[in-house]
Amino acid sequence: MDADDFPTPDVEVETIEPEALKGRIDAGEDLTLLDTRMGSDYEEWRIDGENVTSINVPYYEFLDDEIDEDVLDRIPEDREVTVLCAKGGASEYVAGELAERGYDVNHLEDGMNGWAGIYETVEVTGYDGAGTLLQYQRPSSGCLGYLLYDDGEAAVIDPLRAFTDRYLDDADDLGVELRYAFDTHVHADHISGVRDLDEAGVEGVIPAAAVDRGVTYADELTQAEDGDTFAVGDAVIETVATPGHTTGMTSYLVDESLLATGDGLFIESVARPDLEEGDDGAPDAARTLYESLQERVLPLPDDTLIGGAHFSDAAVPADDGTYTAPIGDLVEEMDALTMEEDAFVELILSDMPPRPANYEDIIATNLGQKAVDDDEAFALELGPNNCAASQESLADD
Repeated sequence: MDADDFPTPDVEVETIEPEALKGRIDAGEDLTLLDTRMGSDYEEWRIDGENVTSINVPYYEFLDDEIDEDVLDRIPEDREVTVLCAKGGASEYVAGELAERGYDVNHLEDGMNGWAGIYETVEVTGYDGAGTLLQYQRPSSGCLGYLLYDDGEAAVIDPLRAFTDRYLDDADDLGVELRYAFDTHVHADHISGVRDLDEAGVEGVIPAAAVDRGVTYADELTQAEDGDTFAVGDAVIETVATPGHTTGMTSYLVDESLLATGDGLFIESVARPDLEEGDDGAPDAARTLYESLQERVLPLPDDTLIGGAHFSDAAVPADDGTYTAPIGDLVEEMDALTMEEDAFVELILSDMPPRPANYEDIIATNLGQKAVDDDEAFALELGPNNCAASQESLADD
């Protein structure tokens, strides 16, 4: 049944906006969520938290006039329950059925699609280069991006197509001109916003090393070679080639203070090496990643911050709320960064999570080989990112 086909409940059902739900979770409130999506969707991707109790009962269990008592027994009567689904239609219906039976319920506006629309900014207070650095955080998928601004100019790193207008609006609100939009690599878990920003008058920058993968629009954008620099006010962004996750994986050193590593290194793990070359090519890619980390990343000063393009549930944010950490701390906490090469390769090939949902279509779209509209693009990237080598944190060994 399509979400639009559900009848309007006979009782008024309170709605909670995604941002309000996120705020309550962040505030540490104990919340109970009734997720009415199919079990397979629930297992792949759901709202979690230390203070969140999540229950999965598919919506079809509530379609009969007489709902099975076993179903109702699974739903607590002594607390508020937030009902959610994919888009908001099924959850409103289910919440109405429960409200009629005396349950204290509300439902999540726009469902998990609404949850995927949350995009927050947090200042990286540990950044000590010129200007101000913000980290964009998308809690639904763990995607991270960065906005640097100084002296009337700005640049965004790893922008998402779904939030193209957001970057432009943020720059306007800050009174700066958005000059550059950088991609660290050909992403496999979300649709890049670099081309859309370029069409809006921002200079789009992609790694030159990624072009050979089949990028169809390379001549339309600036291609960043290893060592190239870009001025943003008084700050300088330097291109640092760090292949391994992909052959074109590129990091950007933001005014010698933060290394935006894309999917090469995260604060809780290192990159998975199989999304470009598959299982057969993963061992060689892992060795390339090892070389990049040892030769291009770890020699940087210990207080250089690492900021990846993603975070997982295993990541612990810094005191400022950002998913960043000094290189020196990561070396102390993550054994993978001090292993010999063979042990490193064995480790990161041993526990790779499932590949990101729709990753082949997403890669084709980011290469320009496949065209999708905005709604299709948004739907393709729903779900977890799974770009790290391990489902567990490697930074607490």
